[in-house]
Amino acid sequence: MESRPLFLFAPGAGADSSHPWMQLWKQRLASIGEVTLFDYPYMRSGRRRPDPLPLLIRAHREAAVEARRQTSGSLILIGKSMGSRVGCHVANEEKVDALVCLGYPLCGAGDRTKLRDQVLRALEAPILFVQGTRDALCPLDLLEEVRQAMRTSRTLHIVKGGDHSLRVGKRELQAQGTTQEAIDQEVLEAIKDFLVKTTAV
Repeated sequence: MESRPLFLFAPGAGADSSHPWMQLWKQRLASIGEVTLFDYPYMRSGRRRPDPLPLLIRAHREAAVEARRQTSGSLILIGKSMGSRVGCHVANEEKVDALVCLGYPLCGAGDRTKLRDQVLRALEAPILFVQGTRDALCPLDLLEEVRQAMRTSRTLHIVKGGDHSLRVGKRELQAQGTTQEAIDQEVLEAIKDFLVKTTAV
């Protein structure tokens, strides 16, 4: 029997791993594999301003090295927003089996001229982007341009009406005849399908 994959789950800039959104997704991911949450140093010390990128990468990399020691299965870096971006940097330094980005922050401060795309173009690990159509930090037309220039295997799951946290407004849910829970389950299935296709899961 093959080992279950290990998800190293990194939070976004504005909330740590104890946030209900993170905890809910931890529960969902646990149906696919083992899940390890971690926090960046500035979060653990109670500061609101994120550490400089090199420090974020170092902390994330240390967590990835430790996670690799803990599993004989696939190591998947998954992150919310900033956590997904830092995870991409780590994947260019450490061996990981796949990346899952829940709301990749492609545009710095929502500015279409400030793309955080160089790290994506350098990736070799397969990656899944889960993006909402209302996410101002990642316009889908810009993401598509970047995806076309990437070397690695890249998959996109779109959440229609989803914001940066993949949340869909009540009116849009009614128009689609669905629920947030159903949409989140579709995301989970997309993650599962992605891992089946790209790893030994």
